Amino acid sequence: MKFHFHDYHPVFEDLQTSVINGLSQSPKQLHPKFFYDEAGSQLFDHICDQVEYYVPDVERDIFESYADEMIACLGEDCHIIEPGAGSSKKIRFLLDRMNPAMYVPMDISAEHLRASAQGLSEDYPILPIHAICVDHTKPYELPTEIPTNKRVFFYPGSSLGNFDPLGAINFLQDLHNKAGEDGALLIGIDTKKPVDVLNRAYNDAAGSTAAFNLNLLKRIQNELDADVNIDGFYHQAFYNTDLGRIEMHLFSREKQSLRVNGKHFHFEAAESIHTENSYKYTVEEFQALAWEAGWKGDKLWQDDKQYFSVHFLKSR
Repeated sequence: MKFHFHDYHPVFEDLQTSVINGLSQSPKQLHPKFFYDEAGSQLFDHICDQVEYYVPDVERDIFESYADEMIACLGEDCHIIEPGAGSSKKIRFLLDRMNPAMYVPMDISAEHLRASAQGLSEDYPILPIHAICVDHTKPYELPTEIPTNKRVFFYPGSSLGNFDPLGAINFLQDLHNKAGEDGALLIGIDTKKPVDVLNRAYNDAAGSTAAFNLNLLKRIQNELDADVNIDGFYHQAFYNTDLGRIEMHLFSREKQSLRVNGKHFHFEAAESIHTENSYKYTVEEFQALAWEAGWKGDKLWQDDKQYFSVHFLKSR
């Protein structure tokens, strides 16, 4: 096996500090990075199985329909770098069809990253894999073992939407700087579409998204010195037309207080905790955003309904 593990020992903001800081703000908020404990990750898998949540199906259709074109753009001898690789499931679609010179998965969870990267190494024993445990949203440098030429960043799914537009530009600019003059980016972007389609996708009938959102309160109750009336809150997500984003909230059913580590946070009836944003972009809006970050559009692929877009960008 050609497997290497680089641990940058990323610093985690602990749950308690983040919760107290977030609930002290006005309006109140919780950081979405805490969605993904073991239960939260399982709930997100359930979301992806719901008929209302269109992203997995349309993304898969695009990759299956245009795989040959994408691989021709990437080049067999490229070095694929995937920020936030998670379980590295999506990269397998490419690795089953091409032979890159190297694969570099990056994730903040060392244990999860090591397990998934080792599994990949066993399945693709010829492929050099350099796994990097790092917070890719914070400043970092790639190891010197990663060649500086033919770097292709792979950022599928719709995760860029969790950044606000300025944060998205900064993130894309960082990828551009690391990719170099001959670098490229293959990225998935969730597009603007009918409001009813978006609202159903984040308020599925089975309640999977609601359970995912409310799991944040369960974490606070179970992991901290806290007193939370979880049944006193309900999930609601809606599309904010003016800002072009889905907003996820936990609304208080009544006037109440929530205690965390001796601190009390008071809620009025219908007051919310803002838990996540998911920005949506037209093709033109995203390409303008990418241009500001140093990229130019080279290829574009979409599904028949144009619910999702996959862009191949080059350094400009």
